[in-house]
Amino acid sequence: MAALTEEQSILRDQAKSWVSDKGPVETFRKLRDAGQSFDPNLWASMVEMGWTGILVPEQYGGSDLGYLTFGLVLEEMGRQLTPSPLFASAYVGASALVLGGSEEQKTALLPKVVDGSEILALAVDEAPRHRPESAITRAKKNGAGFTLSGTKSFVQEGMTATTFIVSARTGGAETDPDGQTLLLVPAAEVQRTPMPMMDGRNYAQITLDGTTVGPEAIIGNQDQGYTLVETVLDRARAGVGAEMLGTSAQAFDMTLDYLKTREQFGKVIGSFQALGHRAAELFGGLELARSCAEAALQAIDEGADNTAELCSLSKAKVGDFLHEMSNQLIQIHGGIGMTDEFDAGFYLKRARVLEALYGNQAYHRDRYAKLRGF
Repeated sequence: MAALTEEQSILRDQAKSWVSDKGPVETFRKLRDAGQSFDPNLWASMVEMGWTGILVPEQYGGSDLGYLTFGLVLEEMGRQLTPSPLFASAYVGASALVLGGSEEQKTALLPKVVDGSEILALAVDEAPRHRPESAITRAKKNGAGFTLSGTKSFVQEGMTATTFIVSARTGGAETDPDGQTLLLVPAAEVQRTPMPMMDGRNYAQITLDGTTVGPEAIIGNQDQGYTLVETVLDRARAGVGAEMLGTSAQAFDMTLDYLKTREQFGKVIGSFQALGHRAAELFGGLELARSCAEAALQAIDEGADNTAELCSLSKAKVGDFLHEMSNQLIQIHGGIGMTDEFDAGFYLKRARVLEALYGNQAYHRDRYAKLRGF
């Protein structure tokens, strides 16, 4: 782990204690069994602890503690699969406003993001695969504003969001990165349909059919939004890497505990050489994943030139390890790992969804290679 400041250490310990006490995986199980994916009481508690303001500058009511600090919170939440709009709104949505928003947009929205009354959701993807450079959703000029038409899929927190940040085409061809514009669209102006996912979390498909917005809805510059989209997405990918790190770390701890307690042939199974070697290999993979995840978050905080490369490296490498670790979690536990009563299945399902979010391992290996000049 990277050397943490005293403030970061305190926040990490706070997050670990709170998530274990208030938002453990049992909480997620109860919400799933009730057909819910959002707990207002949990959300209010996160707001009270100040987590929603970690990325927001102080003049808008936040603490501006940076991405590595937020990553520590996301890691602990990933350990317990704690459901909330924190990542979608206070991490991804806030990043978009801080990076590209006008002073009026920041003043109007960021304080509400901090107090939890505003929930932002980024709406980028339209097809089964992540292709942010291709935007089919159109925003046609309508006087001084725009009329939108199109559909966005796999929108995180799409059913609880109050405002969507939508990438729409205001010029150029459908596959041309140029000509995109980011727009703020009130949730009341769109049609949204739940998209049930295997991990039981909150996703939606939103339909924009004649939705109109004014010129004040533009985030950044018209027709030049793709650079901003990619910058925001890289921050999102690094955040997903932090959450995946926590999910894989908990899967490792569950597996290690089982190896230390499960007996077979009169011995704990962890004493068998083959399983001991497997555990050692998984621990090495976990530490490599941690290095990649933290490097991406630190690069964002430092404004490093290779930030995009490190964000793709994090998404690919942590995704690779989470895929393997979630498989091993099931396999080593044997039959009990396949039952719904045991939590292992939750981690496997969450792993598969997180791997695909904002680009899977194959997407980011290819992107990393291109950024490196191959």
